[in-house]
Amino acid sequence: MSETSPSPAPASAPIVEPAAGRRAFLGVLVNTAAANVTTSFLWFALTFWVYLETRSVLATGIIGGAYMLLLAVFAMLFGTIVDRHRKHRVMVVSGVVTLAAFLVAGALWLAFPERALLDLGGPWFWIFSGVVLAGAVIENMRNIALSTTVTLLVPEDRRANANGLVGTVQGLSFVVTSVFSGLSVGQLGMGWTLAIAIALTLAALIHLLTIRIPEERPKTTGERGPAVDVRGAIRAVRAARGLFALLIFSTFNNLIGGVYLALMDPYGLQLFPVEVWGLVLGVTATGFIIGGAMVAKFGLGRNPIRTMLWIVIAMGLLGAVFTLRDWWWLYVAGIWVYMALIPAVEAAEQTVIQKVVPFETQGRVFGFAAAFESAAAPITAFLIAPIAEFVIIPYMDAADGRATWGWLLGDGIGRGIALVFVIAGLIMVIAGAAAFLTRSYRVLSTQYRTPSTPPADGTADTPTVTPPVSDEASSLAARAGGVPDAGAYGDQPAPDTTTTP
Repeated sequence: MSETSPSPAPASAPIVEPAAGRRAFLGVLVNTAAANVTTSFLWFALTFWVYLETRSVLATGIIGGAYMLLLAVFAMLFGTIVDRHRKHRVMVVSGVVTLAAFLVAGALWLAFPERALLDLGGPWFWIFSGVVLAGAVIENMRNIALSTTVTLLVPEDRRANANGLVGTVQGLSFVVTSVFSGLSVGQLGMGWTLAIAIALTLAALIHLLTIRIPEERPKTTGERGPAVDVRGAIRAVRAARGLFALLIFSTFNNLIGGVYLALMDPYGLQLFPVEVWGLVLGVTATGFIIGGAMVAKFGLGRNPIRTMLWIVIAMGLLGAVFTLRDWWWLYVAGIWVYMALIPAVEAAEQTVIQKVVPFETQGRVFGFAAAFESAAAPITAFLIAPIAEFVIIPYMDAADGRATWGWLLGDGIGRGIALVFVIAGLIMVIAGAAAFLTRSYRVLSTQYRTPSTPPADGTADTPTVTPPVSDEASSLAARAGGVPDAGAYGDQPAPDTTTTP
């Protein structure tokens, strides 16, 4: 990496009057959380159902890897769409397509017997799973839009806190999802689980139609651009020196994350019945809530990149030790702490992008990042699932494996998976420590701390728009999130909130 000096900070994003921005942000945040609950509920249920009925680590690894691979394939398209359209319209289209996909999955469930949908050698298992995954993937376009609305609606000095609040809400969603997915599959079956997901998706879509985001239609050059603007995304990433190195590091980190994607559920389902495992995931997801709340309250410090690297090192150490013995409490405690650390890592990357990338291209940059990072996990998941099932697990079940690694891993259940976790965790520690020594780390850290340069006349570099607001306020929520209170935004046309960089 050849970066030697920071590039000038981009102009601040177009902003709106704080009260209107706060109200719109809270509405979008809650609605996106509801949509995430629904898709995660069905996603978790599908994974549980497939493993319980087939006992195939390979099948769950392929499903998990396929989900991340689809995210990688479509992330750039999603980012381009977000930049070229109003964020509210993007979210509505995403909700409609997700609802249609879940309805198709429901029709397949009614049309074919369960044994046909569980036949790994037949086409209907892959079609059914693919339709569910497609609906979940399309819903992720809302998450890219949400990241850009933080820039649009939240003042720059409070965006780290807002990103932490996003993590808190996502953690709460994970609690609900984990608990009810396990209970739903265990007590109601996959058919009723599908019906619940369809109903919740429809409810979230109806609520979304009531939300107003004060934004203007994105300006166009008059020329028809490519559907997937890879070149524009690359230009935007290269404009922020050191940012590409950060995305590469996050991609490598997700390579290690693919190990957990493929093997965490199979290991947990060896320790717990499915209903209990769902409750365990729900309880451990409170760590996600606590971690997100800490970021929302205290931010990420003066240098979010440094904070992220220290947390990645801690996550690697944790991943290397939380399965050294098949003690359920060790596994549960390890997952809880791991969950508590995730919001800070995600918020750090988002906060840096929101600071160093112009608002007009942030959708493409978030899509570019999601494409690379999402592609990493399925590579590992596709590789590690068959290797674990056909090589490592049989090796650790044999006398040679137990004799070689028994001093470290004991002789309980799931020792093959535990060995994979140890190796993955140590690799993460080494990568995080090495990142501190790179030139890109120093350059990007300097660029993040460089304030935006105001115009020569001393005026603010973006206008503040003041739409009509009501006297109502959300002061309690504002104190929790650390950003100004919200007022109501009327049904009148959105004001002009754009600015010339």
